[in-house]
Amino acid sequence: MIRSRLGAQLGKVVFSDQCPPYALERPLTVLAVDDDPGIRHVLRLGLEAEGYKVLEAENREQLFGLLNSCGCDLITLDLRLGQTDGLALAREIRAQLNVPIIMITGRDEPVDRVTGLEHGADDYITKPFHIREVVLRGRTVLERYAAKPGIAPQAPGQKFKFDGFVLDTAAKELRAADGKPVELTETEYELIEILVRNPARVMSRDELWQLLRGRDWSPLDRTLDGHVARLRRKIEASNDEEPQLIKSVRGVGYVLAAAVRED
Repeated sequence: MIRSRLGAQLGKVVFSDQCPPYALERPLTVLAVDDDPGIRHVLRLGLEAEGYKVLEAENREQLFGLLNSCGCDLITLDLRLGQTDGLALAREIRAQLNVPIIMITGRDEPVDRVTGLEHGADDYITKPFHIREVVLRGRTVLERYAAKPGIAPQAPGQKFKFDGFVLDTAAKELRAADGKPVELTETEYELIEILVRNPARVMSRDELWQLLRGRDWSPLDRTLDGHVARLRRKIEASNDEEPQLIKSVRGVGYVLAAAVRED
């Protein structure tokens, strides 16, 4: 089951002062999440100057309140909001909807960048930053999400079985051996469908990214690796460092190491 919107568990929609009801034609909305009002002010001024609508949140409660009532097209997220771990927050967001996330943080170690991408971020900007960098990075991420996946049309209603899982292409759903649906984002579903249709074949990052986003993959872009890491956490039998289903091929890409049977 694909989760591209917040679930009903977030409650009834109530418009806040930041987001009164608006027409269907609207500017793209950025939700700036940071406990520093100065940072939020800089983001608001810079992004509004570029034509974006900007919402502000300083904690988890405000973040999910605005996502529930307003929605957004892009989130900028501080890595630490007081006592709240931004990585855990990114995972929580990503588990519920497929929205671009750019982490903006004072941590600049390479391991922090990789960890952020693996936990759901699409990009990572360190403080202090230039607002122009945020604008350009945001535009790039939004373009990636807007690109239509290049998956070739396939026969409708196909079902594929592998390692106890059942992939139903008609329902766009992945079910585990116990019959329960695996909660996937749209990108995660598209990724597992590509791999299932090409079992035991090593697929390069270039090929995967072309199929997912219709454009060339950049060696500096870790977004694909982040999607793979999140998908692994949902379907691998254990948290071992060596995945058993989606295996990495050093310097090339990934391969689905499982027998696939089509029903």
